[in-house]
Amino acid sequence: MDTLYYLIQNTLPVAIPLLLVALGGMFSERSGVINIGLEGIMLFGAFFGCLTVLSIQNTGLHPQVILLIAMVVSALAGWVYSLLLSFAAVNMRADQTITGTAMNMLVPAAILLFSKMNYNSDGITTSVAFYIREVPGLSKIPVIGDLFFKKTYLTVFIGFLFLIISAIVFYKTKFGLRLRACGEHPQAADSVGINVYHMRHMGVGISGILGGIGGYFYSVGVMDGNINGHTGVAGFGFLALAVMIFGQWKPWHIMFASLFFAFLRTLAYSTSLIPVLNMLKINNTYFKMLPYVATMVVLVFTSKKSRAPKAEGIPYDKSTR
Repeated sequence: MDTLYYLIQNTLPVAIPLLLVALGGMFSERSGVINIGLEGIMLFGAFFGCLTVLSIQNTGLHPQVILLIAMVVSALAGWVYSLLLSFAAVNMRADQTITGTAMNMLVPAAILLFSKMNYNSDGITTSVAFYIREVPGLSKIPVIGDLFFKKTYLTVFIGFLFLIISAIVFYKTKFGLRLRACGEHPQAADSVGINVYHMRHMGVGISGILGGIGGYFYSVGVMDGNINGHTGVAGFGFLALAVMIFGQWKPWHIMFASLFFAFLRTLAYSTSLIPVLNMLKINNTYFKMLPYVATMVVLVFTSKKSRAPKAEGIPYDKSTR
């Protein structure tokens, strides 16, 4: 039972970055813009979030307040960086895949250069303990208290809050309906007065905000508040794209896909705690490949049935009907 608790408690902080970044990709692609640059947006948000923590960690503020301030900064950073994609894809009608790839390649180099010049290191290292041993009151609830309110991070609760907000916005608001219309049939949306260009800018902007926050939450829940230019976000941006596709561009499906991949990653790093896996005497490196191998296997079996937005990746031209 202790092993099960350990696996669940360590799965959630890993699942939340995947969830947020995949939700961000969903908003972008449902508006009609492919966001391959999620990896770069994540790293950009994580870098500015950690830089903020480094700047205010000795001010005496409560760790969770510092986390929230850094979260806002990372959201703004992700939004600003996503403007490069929205401008290129919407205004310039550039190839969205190439633009996203360029964004992914730019950030690690910039972080390494900045960190070497200012800190003589490969990244940003902070010393704030964001870990919550237990949530007062809620941690006493039988079973649930041990699973969700002990040995956790505030990022877990914020992540699920963003999930609920995203689902409501996506399915219960005019904005969500218009966004989906722009990704399915932009000409029809334009004919009823919807500004397709504006909606696509909004979709990419939201993906930048959620991607920036997801990147910072990765640095908190996975890297203990640090970020490194060499390792970056360990391919989580691309994994989030797989999660989004596996989740069929739907918020709740994306949540389950995020939990699935995060559980595999946690399992890979916890083989010594599981007697059956420990007895196999398999090199731990193979277990660490699990999430990425599972990604390829899942996409092979689900790609035929996956239904992407019809107009995603196609620059909108108002003159064509």
